[in-house]
Amino acid sequence: MGFEFLFRVDNLAIFMACVSGAVSILIYIYSIGYMSPYKNKVEFFALMSLFVASMMGLIFSNNLLLMYVFWELTAFCSFRLIGFYRKESDLWYADKAFLVTFFGASIMLAGIILIYINYGTLNFDLLRGTQVNNLIFALMLAGIFSKSAQLPLSSWLPDAGVAPSPVTALLHAAVLVKIGVYAYARFFSDVFIVSRGASVFVLGLVIVSSLVAALSALRENNIKKILAYSTISQLAYIFVGLIINTRPAISAALLYILVHSIAKAGLFLIAGIVEQKTHTKDLNSMGGLLQIMPVAAVSFLLCAFAIIGLPPFGGFFSKFFLIIAAADAGYNFASAMLIFTAVITLLYLLRLFNGIFLGEVKTKASGSVAITMNSVVFICGVLSLLIGLFIRYPLNFVNSVSAILGR
Repeated sequence: MGFEFLFRVDNLAIFMACVSGAVSILIYIYSIGYMSPYKNKVEFFALMSLFVASMMGLIFSNNLLLMYVFWELTAFCSFRLIGFYRKESDLWYADKAFLVTFFGASIMLAGIILIYINYGTLNFDLLRGTQVNNLIFALMLAGIFSKSAQLPLSSWLPDAGVAPSPVTALLHAAVLVKIGVYAYARFFSDVFIVSRGASVFVLGLVIVSSLVAALSALRENNIKKILAYSTISQLAYIFVGLIINTRPAISAALLYILVHSIAKAGLFLIAGIVEQKTHTKDLNSMGGLLQIMPVAAVSFLLCAFAIIGLPPFGGFFSKFFLIIAAADAGYNFASAMLIFTAVITLLYLLRLFNGIFLGEVKTKASGSVAITMNSVVFICGVLSLLIGLFIRYPLNFVNSVSAILGR
């Protein structure tokens, strides 16, 4: 019935595996120190390993149904990890995350069934270059948007911050939400062809999603929710590049996947250090932690500057190339909105830094930070800077990927 146990290694799969794998290794090392006070560490690392393994299976799948199997495995892992602490509210948020993503995946499964009915195969090699109608596109998009938390399926992601910080870093930076942008690149930049009208509609949707999430981050006081809204907002940049579907736009989108994965992992891991040592996520209850956590503070600034897109950080080049690519393709309004969203990104991340590290001390931090945790967040910060300083090398990498994609 169309199912084949097939894997394919190409530049896109290698790129995503390298990015996800590298960030996951850093999160694992960080987890050694972070999880030391907690019970059920074996369960935690087993689920984390299954999570990353499912991501790798999904990336290399060359059959739609096989990809769907791994897609649902990641949903199961995220469900168990979000509710890891077993509190009643945590379990409710874990259920919410699972139900929203499963709802989207079920709709996507209907699209997969329609593809098999219409074309008689689910093999990507045989489907490549196939024009799909707007119905199939919409069904597939529901699964993608539920995973990447774009409007109107975005409400579960901010609530997933109840999970341990290594889990939230994995969700936002390395695995779960990146599955959506990878699937969009694989489906609609590599395999299927969709109408321009459908693409323009989705472009408008992700621009609105980006703006709404950025404004929400500006008003939020929970530090993990601020970063979650930031993820929703920043993923729109990647979607814009993939929707435009020219090789320069795809290269810029892939470059931002790399930049965002490392920098956002760093920000969530720093938030984990702050939460663990102050026992609060409330921005209004923090302040003055610069002297207590200088490594975390410097690393936060480096990662934040990459997300904001300040030169010479990698985020500057990827966002600049995206805005230029959108303007060259005639999407001037999209370019303007991306610039506006970048300004809001600057405001809420600097507000976050100011609230945590500057001002008077409101909550004293307890205990010292494990060397593995400090080392990992510092590595994330340095890598965020080095990607921009040596932009030629990651740019060559993403250009080799975009050469096989786009129209």
